[in-house]
Amino acid sequence: MIIVQTPLRVSFFGGGTDLPSYYLEEGGCALSSTIDKYVFITIKHRFDKLLRVGWTRAEMVECVDQIQHELIREAFRITGIHEGVEITTMGDIPSAGTGLGSSSTVTVGSLHAMYTLLGEIVTAERLAQEACKIEIDILGKPIGIQDQYIVAYGGLRFMEFYPDGRVSLQRIILNEDSRRKLNENLLLFYTGISRSSDRILVDQQRNIKSSFAVLREMKKLAYVARESLDCCDIDMIGEYLHEGWQLKKRLSGLISNGALDDIYAAARKSGATGGKITGAGGGGFLLLYVPHERQAAVREALQGLQELPFQLEPDGSKVIFNYKR
Repeated sequence: MIIVQTPLRVSFFGGGTDLPSYYLEEGGCALSSTIDKYVFITIKHRFDKLLRVGWTRAEMVECVDQIQHELIREAFRITGIHEGVEITTMGDIPSAGTGLGSSSTVTVGSLHAMYTLLGEIVTAERLAQEACKIEIDILGKPIGIQDQYIVAYGGLRFMEFYPDGRVSLQRIILNEDSRRKLNENLLLFYTGISRSSDRILVDQQRNIKSSFAVLREMKKLAYVARESLDCCDIDMIGEYLHEGWQLKKRLSGLISNGALDDIYAAARKSGATGGKITGAGGGGFLLLYVPHERQAAVREALQGLQELPFQLEPDGSKVIFNYKR
């Protein structure tokens, strides 16, 4: 029995510039962090040659081609496992539509678990690359590449995506006081609205050429935010989140709506200095930066929403249990 723990993530700045249709022309960047909410993948050999996949439903099949869970199916194909295995997924949050990168987390975690079962030690770079291959190249998802990299590597990182296809990641090191302040002042609330990120991203991709000017501004803002973190000017992150959210909404009319705008306005009126809908937008979780003295007021204003307490997570995907008889 093997258990792999892979973290979810919050993306602060630069989302959208990690789409291949943009960064392969102009280069992109993103500032993101993993959080202490996870998807757990368990995997073990079976006595027979069947394949069992447990997720929101259970599948028992005779061959990989029959698996309905497309991410796990393609992970089986890449790793070369074709029989006699049972794999399950369990998450700390709803499985889809939350904006915390759950699909890429499942893909990276499944690859990690399968390679571990095969006795192979693989790098975070390989896990990220193969997860991108599954989601973008094989399944044709209209997504970017930051999620796969941040959940494979972990931590608070600044990522750069180059036109030649290279990706670089730099860990952002905060002193103890700054890290504690950032953790204490970031709040997550579930809007209760589930959405299809694919639909939003397809619409965004349709307008990509006309959005280059906005994406350039988002990229500049990511670099400015990184400088603020390097200088331990943590409170400016709230202001930059607000600026970034205004820019992001210009990429597609599906990124926000009246209900989300009202929620965000209520949070700002109560003391949040900035925030954003996580992921592609349209629903899922609302990330806010709220100075400690205003948090009670913001929670009161958003009392109809479920809060998800969290901390930034320093690690990426890792094996937490490996028992072999």
